[in-house]
Amino acid sequence: MSGIRNSRTRNSRTSRTRLVGAAASVVLAALSLTACSEGTGIKDAGAAAPAGASVNESPSKDTSDKSEESASQEAMGGESASSADEQSEGTGGSEEAAANTAGTKAPASAGKNASGSSSTPVTCEGSNTKTVASVLKRPLNHMLLTVTNTGSKPCFLYTYPAVAFGEAQSVPPVMEDTQPQAVVTLEPGQSGYAAVILSAGDGSGSNGRTENSLSVYFHGRSGNESVGKGATPALPADGVHIDDSLRVTYWQQEMENALS
Repeated sequence: MSGIRNSRTRNSRTSRTRLVGAAASVVLAALSLTACSEGTGIKDAGAAAPAGASVNESPSKDTSDKSEESASQEAMGGESASSADEQSEGTGGSEEAAANTAGTKAPASAGKNASGSSSTPVTCEGSNTKTVASVLKRPLNHMLLTVTNTGSKPCFLYTYPAVAFGEAQSVPPVMEDTQPQAVVTLEPGQSGYAAVILSAGDGSGSNGRTENSLSVYFHGRSGNESVGKGATPALPADGVHIDDSLRVTYWQQEMENALS
């Protein structure tokens, strides 16, 4: 009886062991199937590299890509700024070259002449000039007329002064050999000159007399008529001596030319 009981006991233990082993196998099989269906577990467990290796590799690559992209953008940005500057400088150079070619560079003074006055020149006459008469000791018997432009525009002194002493009804002739090569042009503030030969230096002139007043008239472009307002420059208190040899020079740009 004891042997039978021991045999049964061993069989019972063996059955339980086998049952437990079978149950464990079933559980393991179930877990394996679940893991395989989800794509985790056994498959990942076989990876040789540590779990953190792939994580560290990915940020490193991203950082490198971003650095390269940033460097590329910076390089492109630098080239764009440089190109913009070069284009800007090139445009300015083109405009400056065009201005130089056209002969215009300053635009602030466009339409003005050298003295800064604007608009087209007008004819010099009494309303835009001041006339001064000066009797000279040298040359003898000469008087100098100085006309100064007091206006804001350039003016032309055409031909010669038409002078009238006292109540004279005619004007003295001009010395033809004194005609300048160009019309005298006066900028604002600039002066022109003409000489009046009052009498013969050797006393050979006829009809000598003393006059105390003088009128000066200005010619237009044609030189055959007076234009605008005349001038009445003052004479010395004791007047001037004139005779029939009275004559005048053409208007001159320089005083020396009027007196030579």
